[in-house]
Amino acid sequence: MLLRTKLFGATYEFASVKEVLAKANEEKSGDRQAGIAADSAAERVAARYVLAELDLQTIRDNPAVPYDDDEVTRVIDDGVNEAIFREIKGWKVGDLREWLLADTTDGDMIKRVSKGMTAEMVAAVTKLMSNLDLINGAKKVRIQAQCNNTIGLPGTLASRNQPNHPTDAVEGIRASIYEGLSLGSGDSVIGINPSDDTVGSVARLLEMSQEVIDRWEIPTQNCVLAHVTTQMEALTRGAPMGLMFQSLAGTQKANESFGIDVDLLDEAYDLARRHCNATGPNVMYFETGQGTALSADAHYDSDQLVMEARNYGLARRYAPYQVNTVVGFIGPEYLYDSVQIIRAGLEDHFMGKLSGISMGCDACYTNHARATQNDIEDLGVLLATAGCNFFIGVPMGDDSMLSYQSTSYHDAPSLRQALDLRPIPEFEEWMESVGLMAGGKLTAKAGDASFFLQR
Repeated sequence: MLLRTKLFGATYEFASVKEVLAKANEEKSGDRQAGIAADSAAERVAARYVLAELDLQTIRDNPAVPYDDDEVTRVIDDGVNEAIFREIKGWKVGDLREWLLADTTDGDMIKRVSKGMTAEMVAAVTKLMSNLDLINGAKKVRIQAQCNNTIGLPGTLASRNQPNHPTDAVEGIRASIYEGLSLGSGDSVIGINPSDDTVGSVARLLEMSQEVIDRWEIPTQNCVLAHVTTQMEALTRGAPMGLMFQSLAGTQKANESFGIDVDLLDEAYDLARRHCNATGPNVMYFETGQGTALSADAHYDSDQLVMEARNYGLARRYAPYQVNTVVGFIGPEYLYDSVQIIRAGLEDHFMGKLSGISMGCDACYTNHARATQNDIEDLGVLLATAGCNFFIGVPMGDDSMLSYQSTSYHDAPSLRQALDLRPIPEFEEWMESVGLMAGGKLTAKAGDASFFLQR
């Protein structure tokens, strides 16, 4: 197979499909660190030209890690709808891009075709998209999921209430939950990152957050983002849990660095479906991020974008209620500045939608990255326009436990106001019933955590 083109008098030849994919990628500091990025803008364009001419059968035949060597590859490939794949296997990647963006192609058509695609196909077409293409392509696709409420409905934007505390102080977290709820954050989940990953601590946080939900009859769900084995033990012991969580990576080796494999995830999924207190059927929550596999030296010379697409291919197996790309959390070693962070956020959201999963984004950055809060607000506007299902809500946009900058409790209401969006319907009805919203707008009581102490 010749992977060669001529551009401005220079000949560019690539040794493998994997190299074509890597060099077609937008500039990322992680790919540069790994030694697989294009050496110049001209080489990047040449790689994209070669990629656009490859058919989908060739992309499927050349996964990032061979089928026999990696269980993530097997999950993705075994999950392909073969009848649909036969319809599209002769399409070139460039043809797929044109079809996705065509005015005559709607979301239902895209969701059907996605069932015949592998993660590498999803990544390949993403590399041919501009930022505006990624917005338009993602906006067509609405992915709905049901836990105790329904995420992903048209015209809605949900928010995860993230009330982290550096010492897991229960009353401090409770106060933060109240502040977020008062501003309409928490309709996707009340999700706490624990500093103490022990069964006892996780159970206490689950019990407290469920107590808040029950006392105020809030149509939402809770989650404590501990390791999946800790959550499984807490759930087995009777702790009240709405969503089961785990971080994912794109290869078997990378997942092993997290202490997980497919068998364990299958077991967790089965346990969650039987014992979570949600109505379901979607009871899983995953987080991902470009650079995860590279940081574990488990990327097999593949670029960050391909590895991220494989995360979504794995997540699809478990019909998650929500998946969140924590886009700038790993740091500037992988996404150097706001340009790279914004691009990655749009890529991840598009790839999640194209993989058929309920997709959100933690529009965030670390303090040593070349980014500002304004940059993250820009990304929030772009993603909300693209139909992102949910964002993160953190007090003041500054996570006191994880020490990174994210979107605040105020950002989801601001985005809803700017773009004529609403909370999840069941949650909005609750906010109206307690007086925090009226006619779809926040009331004067909103933003005051003491509201929950006065009744």
